[in-house]
Amino acid sequence: MRRVADRLRLDYCAMDRTQALLALIPAAYVVGSIPFGLIVGLAKGIDPRTAGSKNIGATNVGRLLGARFFLLVFVLDMLKGALPTAAAGAVLHFHADDRLGYLLWVVVGFAAMLGHMFSLFLKFKGGKGVATAVGVVLGIFPCFTAAGVCVLLIWVIVLGLTRYISVASMVAAVCFPIIYAALALRRHWPIAGAQLPLLIFAVMIPVLIIGRHRGNIARLLAGTENRIGGHANKTL
Repeated sequence: MRRVADRLRLDYCAMDRTQALLALIPAAYVVGSIPFGLIVGLAKGIDPRTAGSKNIGATNVGRLLGARFFLLVFVLDMLKGALPTAAAGAVLHFHADDRLGYLLWVVVGFAAMLGHMFSLFLKFKGGKGVATAVGVVLGIFPCFTAAGVCVLLIWVIVLGLTRYISVASMVAAVCFPIIYAALALRRHWPIAGAQLPLLIFAVMIPVLIIGRHRGNIARLLAGTENRIGGHANKTL
């Protein structure tokens, strides 16, 4: 009888966690939709939607207002991904027992990214999602965190070598699923079992990021993409 009671209690707790995670999905989308780049730009008298690359992300805001505003918007956009994802992790005590738990955790983070890319407040337009994706990755602790730190270092190195934020972002995004898979295999995580949703999401991240950088890719090929601290490289 006690065994049955324990089982019922576990099932009830699992149901509560599932309901909490489902509630976090739309909340994450709304949080992700907050256009911090636009808010910061307008506060300084500039509408990033009509200036520079006409993007509300940290890169364009930084180009228009300076490096400290790039950092401010980047951190705010990163928190849009990190906070809802970390909240979902807290519901799960940062460990899921099955694929459903990991799937819902990932969907919460994905909703935040979609909010940034297709903002509820901007007629479903938005930024490229790089900073928000970083926040999501860091928020899925500990599974993605180490890989996320590694790709941040790669981003810094590639940016230093090329001075193209777009190139650094795309290279780091491509490296992320590779590093995650390598670390997961080294730690004997169930990468193709319970954690399969994490692997699928890791592969989706570079697809989404590169897809949102189509314009940058075209400018890179044409030699008109702007560098940090300089002008477009006409010889590229």
